[in-house]
Order: sequence, then C-alpha cells, then structure tokens
Amino acid sequence: MTPASEPPRWLTDPEQDAWYAWRRMFPLVNAEIARDLSQDSGLSEADYDVLSVLGSTDGHRTRITALAELMQWSRSRLSHQLTRMEKRGLVRREEVATDGRGAEVVLTGAGVTAITEAAPLHVESVRRHLIDILTPEQLRTLAEVGELLRERKGARRKP
Repeated sequence: MTPASEPPRWLTDPEQDAWYAWRRMFPLVNAEIARDLSQDSGLSEADYDVLSVLGSTDGHRTRITALAELMQWSRSRLSHQLTRMEKRGLVRREEVATDGRGAEVVLTGAGVTAITEAAPLHVESVRRHLIDILTPEQLRTLAEVGELLRERKGARRKP
C-alpha cells in the first residue's frame, strides 16, 4: 500500500494489458482443464491435486502437515478434502507408527487406479488448452514468471 500522501502508481498501458490478459487467461484455461478432468475421470481439480502429489511420494503416503505445505493449502482445507476423498475410498488416514501425534494420508488401491487412469487424459487436456498453443520460448517465459511469483509469494509468508 502506498501512504495517503503519495499518488497511486497507476498501471501503464503495457502493464494493464498484461494484468487484464492474466485475469482473463487464468480462469478460462483452468476452467477448461477442470471441465475435461471432471468429464474424463469424475475427479475434481482438488481430487487430482491430492492424488497426483500422493502418487509421487515414496510409498504413496506422507504426513498430512507435509502434504498441506507441499500443496500450499491450509490444514483445514486439506482435511475437508481428505474427508470427501476418504468417503469415496481414494485415500485413508493413518497414525504414524513411530509418532502417535502425527497422521499420514495414504493413497488406496482405488486412488492409485484413479490417478493412473486420469493422468494421461489430464496431460492431454493441459496440452490442448495451454502447452501446445505456446511456443517453446513462451513456455520458458511462463515457467520463469510462475517460479518467480511462487518464490516471492513463498518468501513473504515465511517469518
């Protein structure tokens, strides 16, 4: 925020063009990919996010706190999502054998099947709605910008 005595730093035309492009592009692309995911696999974006992260962990399990941090979700949001997924048999929560205070989330057989079947269709959707539209240079720029924003946002949250 700027102090009341300083005039606002209005966006230049190129800055405003970039801002509006982001505001229009992100929800549109995300909605198309989410729609495909739901139609192709019956999974929500949140389901897919949890399943894909767990699917890449050693033993298809991780501590709930670590999963929330990795996904940049609040523990509450993750807990509600896990409850919905447990009811469908995709994941289960277990106490950590070596630490009675901790809990892990584990991908079930049904969860492994769901992510294994959904992943190729999801990747094709991501390609169709984003990757194959951009040039290699645009993809590099998008990755660099995304990483820079993630690093800056992450740095602000830490004490």
